[in-house]
Amino acid sequence: MVDSTVVRYRAPRQIQSGRSQGSLRRPRSGARRRRALTAWGLLAPAIVIIAAFVFWPAIRAFWLSLTNSSGLNRGNFVGLSNYARVFTSSDALRAIWNTIAYALLYIPAVIVVALAVALLLNRKDLPLRGFFRTAIFLPFVISMAVAALVWNFLIDPNLGLIPYWLSKIGIHMGDVLSNSTWALPAVAAVAVWKNFGYFMVIFLAGLQAVSRDLYEAAQIDGAGSWRRFWSVTLPGLSGTMTYVLVFALIGAFQAFDQIYIMTNGGPDHATETIVYRIYVEGFRNFRLGYASAVSYVLLAMTLIVGLVQLRRDARREKEVM
Repeated sequence: MVDSTVVRYRAPRQIQSGRSQGSLRRPRSGARRRRALTAWGLLAPAIVIIAAFVFWPAIRAFWLSLTNSSGLNRGNFVGLSNYARVFTSSDALRAIWNTIAYALLYIPAVIVVALAVALLLNRKDLPLRGFFRTAIFLPFVISMAVAALVWNFLIDPNLGLIPYWLSKIGIHMGDVLSNSTWALPAVAAVAVWKNFGYFMVIFLAGLQAVSRDLYEAAQIDGAGSWRRFWSVTLPGLSGTMTYVLVFALIGAFQAFDQIYIMTNGGPDHATETIVYRIYVEGFRNFRLGYASAVSYVLLAMTLIVGLVQLRRDARREKEVM
């Protein structure tokens, strides 16, 4: 005989009321407000500094680029005439070409040297790896101005050690900084020497992230060291290579220190880059409005080339996937 007593189920107290359940899931508005105020309070110092030293100078420079200000007066509004002048002035066009030539010299050289050294120092059978990594990275720590001064003495045709050593084996170097053909490669070589240690560290991090299983599988398939480099190492470094390319590009477009110290833009304007042209127009010729326009042209060049590189790499990764 079945008991006719109905056993009723009583839900737990926490889910009997929708209001109680919601109160457990959603914090009170007062708590949310306090957390938001705390977050904004922590962010406020950084926002103030960025606004004061990045955004406001950028806005001010753009306004100056629309005027004929000399820096000593407010100047008059001239619209886009400064930008039109950038692309019609022989000095500005030469500076743009020199910057592109410098980038074509610097970027491939610094990437090849950094990657080659990173591959060498990534070998586990190499003794004193830590010492060599530190020694090669050290030049990046010093300023470019100091590096330029050091190399100025090293390649001096009268006092430099490098011309002296080369003369002992029958090679007469001459004054490369006074040669319009060799001056730009010389200042690019100084930048390569100073910066390749930084990119070497980046490549080392990328190499250590490549799975060893891929190398073992390629070796089992009979791939030699060169084939493993092209089929395993380079594809595994695609993201790292994008980072290095973009930052090397930014550094190439901002070249100034070693040019100012070693060649002063010469000989015959052969090493005058865009940043050096900005310095000449703004602080020697006192045409601050025109110098600001040149700086925004440089910004546009950097953004366009950087975005094209990032988009191409993103498309390549999508095709691989």
